[in-house]
Amino acid sequence: MDQSEASTVASPPEAGLECDFCQLRVPSVRRVALDADYERLVTPHAVQYACLDCFERKDRVRLGLAPSR
Repeated sequence: MDQSEASTVASPPEAGLECDFCQLRVPSVRRVALDADYERLVTPHAVQYACLDCFERKDRVRLGLAPSR
């Protein structure tokens, strides 16, 4: 990701965090808040965090590198 702001949230491995997309419990989740014309800091929306696999899939779609489902 060039010139974007992505955040990662981590938890103790025994607890894990739930991916909002696949609902799997994982050690850490991510989200993109800013990137060029993509802005999710002020625009009203549901904040969603993704595991690494879901994050990469969603990011490719957002960047136009993969078709949306």
